[in-house]
Amino acid sequence: MNAASASREEGEPATEGFAPIARSDARILVLGSLPGVASVNAMQYYAHPQNAFWKIMRELWDIDGDYDDRCAQLVARRIAVWDVLASSVRPGSMDADIRPSTARPNDFRTFFEDHPGIRRICFNGKTAERLFRRLVARELSTPLPELASLPSTSPAYASMPFHRKLEIWRSMLLVS
Repeated sequence: MNAASASREEGEPATEGFAPIARSDARILVLGSLPGVASVNAMQYYAHPQNAFWKIMRELWDIDGDYDDRCAQLVARRIAVWDVLASSVRPGSMDADIRPSTARPNDFRTFFEDHPGIRRICFNGKTAERLFRRLVARELSTPLPELASLPSTSPAYASMPFHRKLEIWRSMLLVS
């Protein structure tokens, strides 16, 4: 999806999200809120060098290589990655700056139809979970998969040490 911005509110540009990283047989969906500035600039999920997402994936499954290789390794493990929002005005990268009145969710109805094996949705941080529950969950007519809260991998969430984040992510992602 194009990362160019569109005017939404008060003349401010909206951040546009990316297409999901997913294969039709995915079993776990990891949801963030919306790409930050570093991700938009790189056109890659979790591109900020201090974001722990790819480091956690390396620790759990030895996922490494360039971005395309890492994405291919994720989908081979039946893990999908996406964001709750398709777009929103958000100056900068902080979730707290997402303007709720401009938040437009992704099309989860179609996603779940195309990925019927999703058994667990893992939220990368509290904002992703709040947005999903507020903008998506009540709009879906089918039962939701299991929902799991995970600590944010964002460098802005520094109060939890990496080893603890890794432990919690491991408990939610290493499932059958």
